[in-house]
Amino acid sequence: MSELLARPQYLDQLVSFRDKDLIKVVTGIRRCGKSTLFDLYADYLKENGVEDRQIIRLNLEFPEYHELQTYMQLYEYIKAQLCEDVKNYVFIDEVQTVPEFQKAVDGLYVRKNCDVYITGSNAHILSGDLATLLSGRYVEIKMLPLSFREYIAALGEKTDLIVKYRTYLENSSFPYALELSKKKDIRAYLGSIFDSVILKDIVTRRKVADVTGLQAVTRFAFDNIGNLTSATNIANTMISGGRKISVHTVENYLEALTESFILYKAGRYDVKGKQQLVTRAKYYISDIGLRYCLLGNKKADMGHILENVVYLELIRRGYEVHIGKVGSAEVDFIAIGEDGEEYYQVAYTVEGEPGKDGKTTLERELSPLESIHDHNPKYLLTLDFTPNASHNGIKQVNALDWLLGEQGSAWK
Repeated sequence: MSELLARPQYLDQLVSFRDKDLIKVVTGIRRCGKSTLFDLYADYLKENGVEDRQIIRLNLEFPEYHELQTYMQLYEYIKAQLCEDVKNYVFIDEVQTVPEFQKAVDGLYVRKNCDVYITGSNAHILSGDLATLLSGRYVEIKMLPLSFREYIAALGEKTDLIVKYRTYLENSSFPYALELSKKKDIRAYLGSIFDSVILKDIVTRRKVADVTGLQAVTRFAFDNIGNLTSATNIANTMISGGRKISVHTVENYLEALTESFILYKAGRYDVKGKQQLVTRAKYYISDIGLRYCLLGNKKADMGHILENVVYLELIRRGYEVHIGKVGSAEVDFIAIGEDGEEYYQVAYTVEGEPGKDGKTTLERELSPLESIHDHNPKYLLTLDFTPNASHNGIKQVNALDWLLGEQGSAWK
């Protein structure tokens, strides 16, 4: 397992943007594989005629580069290594560690013999001054930890999928976790990632004084993935539990957690009115293993866990994803892509006897989708191992097949 894991979805994007007049910005949570992606791409370049001297690599978190404290020092350091007679491929990992790094990146970009690639573990690098200075000059490649499809490919076999799905959740989707065989080692590794995100990407950058308050908000979000919530709701819950915290502070913490890619926010969308709603949202975690790491074996709603996995998969496939509001009903996801909208309802199982309302679980899950009267694709994803079915045009598909790209939407 020590060989580099193939990440074709992301590698193909870098290859397609090679030598294009754009700065390539790879973003994603720490340890999701951004540096390894650069290794894979550097190997590709060498296999296609690029010499070692044309490839310049820096990871600004390595001690040997800590002396590069200003954007000018960074620029001059790289400039001194450039070959004047050929194209240079410049790779800078964790570029956000240098203040005003965007000025150095722009300086390299305007040189005609440079093709520039950078990574960052915080969405903040694509806001403010960078967005202004480099507007129209960069393309963002959003990277996530391993998909279930990539996880299965790394294991090299497609048997006992439900067992592998459980290990995918519990043992993490971070690539390096595959190198670790003991649960205690995996938990320690995930703990180090969590600490790095909290301490380096949030506490230090935002100068957070109340670290325990930040951790409490994080725990709440981890424990409530898939539940509609708001900063007001979180603050009120924490205050009732004896912690003093303001709505504004909770808002800042949630924003910081999403900027660091440890959480993803899915807002609500009015299907009929075709507009986004500002009240309440759902939060999903970038890796379910982190939830187990922080909360231990605390009971989780496995339907919401599956919902989390599906949400991340839709993001990987390039969709803009919202929670759907249809009158008083809710559709788990509206996925907006190049070809229009698709609707997804996610349930751990739809088997079972009718409830007190006389409706079966299947009927209750289908109801929100049935209330949408357009001809866009509609899917019901479950972990039931039953034959795929169609309910008045709503396709019921096994979620693991869908995650592997074998049913439902085509893999993109």
